[in-house]
Amino acid sequence: MMALLQLATLGLLASVALSLVISQDSGLSGLVIMKKETHPVLIRQKRDWIWNSLYVEEEKPTPMQYKIGQLKSSKNVEVKRFKIEGEGANTIFTVDHKGDLYVTRSLDREKKSSYSLTARMFDGNNLLIEDAGDFVVHVTDINDNIPVFPRMYNGSIMERSPIGTKVVEVRATDADDPTTANGELRYSLTQDGDLSAFEIDSISGVIRCRTNGLDRETRSQYVVVVKAQDMRGLSSGSTATTSVTIAITDTNDNMASFTRRIHQLEVPENHKLIEKIGILELEDRDQIQNKEPIFTIPGEHDKMFKIELSPNKDGNLLLRQPLDYEKKSSYSFSVKVDERFGNPRFVADNVDTAVTTATVNIKVLDVDEPPLFSKDIYTFNVMEEMHVNNVGTVTARDPDKANKIIRYSIQEKDCPIGINPLTGQLYTQRKLDREFKQTHMFHVKAQEEPSGLESVVQVNINVLDVNDNQPELTTDEIFVCENDMTNTVIGTLRAEDKDDLPFSFTFSLDTESSNFSIRDYGNNSAGVVVKQGPFSLDDPHDYSVDVRISDGGQPIQTSITKVTIKLCRCDSRRVPTQCKAATQRMGVSVHALIAILLCILTILVIVILFVMRKRYQKDSLASMKNSGEIHEQLVTYDEEGGGEMDTNGYDVSILTSACNDGSLLRHQDRHPHPSLYAMVQKPQHHPPPPPPATCKGDMAAMIEVKKDEADHDRDGFPYDTLHIYGYEGPESLAGSLSSLESSSTDSNLDYDFLNDWGPRFRTLAELYGVDGHEYYHQY
Repeated sequence: MMALLQLATLGLLASVALSLVISQDSGLSGLVIMKKETHPVLIRQKRDWIWNSLYVEEEKPTPMQYKIGQLKSSKNVEVKRFKIEGEGANTIFTVDHKGDLYVTRSLDREKKSSYSLTARMFDGNNLLIEDAGDFVVHVTDINDNIPVFPRMYNGSIMERSPIGTKVVEVRATDADDPTTANGELRYSLTQDGDLSAFEIDSISGVIRCRTNGLDRETRSQYVVVVKAQDMRGLSSGSTATTSVTIAITDTNDNMASFTRRIHQLEVPENHKLIEKIGILELEDRDQIQNKEPIFTIPGEHDKMFKIELSPNKDGNLLLRQPLDYEKKSSYSFSVKVDERFGNPRFVADNVDTAVTTATVNIKVLDVDEPPLFSKDIYTFNVMEEMHVNNVGTVTARDPDKANKIIRYSIQEKDCPIGINPLTGQLYTQRKLDREFKQTHMFHVKAQEEPSGLESVVQVNINVLDVNDNQPELTTDEIFVCENDMTNTVIGTLRAEDKDDLPFSFTFSLDTESSNFSIRDYGNNSAGVVVKQGPFSLDDPHDYSVDVRISDGGQPIQTSITKVTIKLCRCDSRRVPTQCKAATQRMGVSVHALIAILLCILTILVIVILFVMRKRYQKDSLASMKNSGEIHEQLVTYDEEGGGEMDTNGYDVSILTSACNDGSLLRHQDRHPHPSLYAMVQKPQHHPPPPPPATCKGDMAAMIEVKKDEADHDRDGFPYDTLHIYGYEGPESLAGSLSSLESSSTDSNLDYDFLNDWGPRFRTLAELYGVDGHEYYHQY
């Protein structure tokens, strides 16, 4: 037995030795590989590390490092070196060759509460004895933080709330470990605040109401001071405080009360309906959104007056019906006010002092009112095509005691209805035509004298119909076939009437026809019937019948219409295949004739006016030519002249004076003289002596002479303007075609023959037909 036990022990030691060798070579910590047959089996083996509990107190001063524990192993081997890895390894935490673990600095749990590390053991040959072992260093908490309220707290609660109603929940925070007493907080209310109406739960921090007598009108706000203390509220714990403002919200718990028991009001009698007469002021200590007064007017006065709530929850007294000073000059009634409470169990705070009934006295003031018509709208009926002297009467009165005279007038112009200004009686000014207009609407004005106050009323005139229109025949095209037999109906006749009356039309022939007859069906229609044939397209005659229509009204209206019957050749189904062209005679109505005559008259008037205008223009032009007065004006322009034949570009007459009149060139002998321009432009028969270098041109000389004449002639008319007329065409490549400068050349032409050419060339003959030297001697 002992031999077997020794053998088993030796086997176990061999297994451990084999396990250590394999773990060192392969790095598999705590694993033993055992061979059973040919399959390897991995078995995890328990570590041999032995630790002390590792804890570090936070905020502990570290003038030098201090030991917090030791790393050990259950193996009985000599350890030469330890190695640690992880958070703070070899900086915050160090280990010596004995396995003692040290802390080198002060730690703060609120920043980091634990550190995870890993340790390894090596022998003298620097071989790994014990594989990695994980351990944690915990930082223990101390009460080094005070409670903090993260924000300001405010709450609200409605007045008259029951006991225990939650107001607000207050929360504080503490950075210390909440699992220890250092971080456990307790709440309380301090004496610095109001403790009469509220309390706080010490653990949850919920503030609740401790009374049901909160009254906003008495006190609308409370301030309580909440204290938070750690260490579970022990006196050694740290504390923090905060103020909580609690607002008392309003509810409708006060009754509305009149500020006055008697209200005196004055209202003019013309006050508009549903407009404010006065204000019934109320006193209610509740906020405006919670005021809900209800007004009532007892008795019959609620039909005359009504009360509506104003934006301020007062009562606006309104007028329902119009006032009349002459009928009633004063009113007196009572008004009651009540309050609708949200909670019927509430008893109003001022139930014993509220004034809920007030008296309203209204005095109606007399004003000068406009006339008052007896009706809002007047409607009368008038027969058409008749002169009616009494259509109806529009009446108005002065509602005031003065009872002033009323005068009537119609506002619309060209109204077919007239009115008596004193009595208001209406009459027709012309006959009315219902077919033209069935209803006439106008306005009658009633005006007081002498104040001028006025009122207007609408009047409708319905025009009643009379039988004043002739019936009109309506029919489709009527044709007769060559082979139509006797009693064949070849067309249907119908009638219509513009009058709005029930009619019974009768049809007959106005002139007896040998070929056709009318068959009256008695239903306002008739048929055209063949009376006797035969018919042939070769017959040169056209067929027609005169149809007489009577409407059967009162008075009876009759019309005669010629109906043309077309002659056709038809097939067996009486479908025309060929018709004879017949002259169609059409009647023209009176209105069409009037329109045609008006058009012809208008065209005639336009033609006459056009002819008169032409004649007037011609007479005006002739009178201007025969006028002896000549207005002269010299105008400068930059265009090249067209020569002596250019009579449209400028008026040559402005460069000369009238030879026969001589009104523009006044002389002492008062006799007519040739124009100065004619003298200047006279062509020379013999070569003139060469002019000196300083001599001006003929045109410039003429202008200077006329300017000097205008300056010294006091009897002549002053010139409006005087412009210098420059030489023509100096920049033209073709040169000037004008003959204005021909007098300065060696021209041998004689222009006296122009006098023989008649009146049309008289002006041109005057320009060139006078000897300039003779004129100078005469002048």
